[in-house]
Amino acid sequence: MALPPVSQRHAGRLLAEEVPVALVFNGTTQAVMMATPADIEDFATGFALTEGLATAEEIGEVEVVPQEAGLEARLWLPEHRAEAMAARRRAMAGPVGCGLCGIDSLDQAVRPLPRLPASPLSISEAEAGAALDALRQLQPLHDETRAVHAAGFWLPGSGVTEAREDVGRHNALDKLIGGLLRSRLPAEAGVLVVTSRLSVEMVQKAVMAGAPILLSVSAPTAHAVRLAEEAGLTLVSRAGGRLTAYSHPNRFTEAQHAE
Repeated sequence: MALPPVSQRHAGRLLAEEVPVALVFNGTTQAVMMATPADIEDFATGFALTEGLATAEEIGEVEVVPQEAGLEARLWLPEHRAEAMAARRRAMAGPVGCGLCGIDSLDQAVRPLPRLPASPLSISEAEAGAALDALRQLQPLHDETRAVHAAGFWLPGSGVTEAREDVGRHNALDKLIGGLLRSRLPAEAGVLVVTSRLSVEMVQKAVMAGAPILLSVSAPTAHAVRLAEEAGLTLVSRAGGRLTAYSHPNRFTEAQHAE
């Protein structure tokens, strides 16, 4: 089975594809997610890191194997990671709207996060606005279908250097983080920029990747702000047209801060 990211199906309109993607670690399916069939190697790599299944150094090559019903992404991790995989195993297909679907305990939904180290990185209102505008220009699937999310990586002095798209917002972020890891670009050197709301799982993934700033066009949830504050992550949103820092505003200059 080999599908392009889009297909022309109805009245000449291009529609985004989504297929089941099985993430298989050490021969065992850890999760089945509905995803856009592109950048699957990045997706599996990012998922392994952001779900705490392995460190960056432990993640090797990804083999993508087409199946009749979808795609399998196969990775092999060190054996000592088996316990972590069992603890985080997802038992069902995760709908694209919820990055926490399939977990089997409340503790997994609010898993402890590491505290991010102090970072000299900062972004100004002008830079944040330019980063969001630049990401909008790097969304070819969105332009064709109006049905996908995007995640990008902004580097000081260079702008948005990487971008990934997917029908799932958390998938797009995993693809971006995996792409950075595979390209040996440290997430801590830049800002993660996304097109979706800043919810708990987006904060979790950004922190696990080591990024100090997460920027979005949409607002955060209250729980996401609390989690970001505890983990040392700066959340910035342009919801309603105004750039606002919701946590650790010291990394956001010339800002109007939320009360």
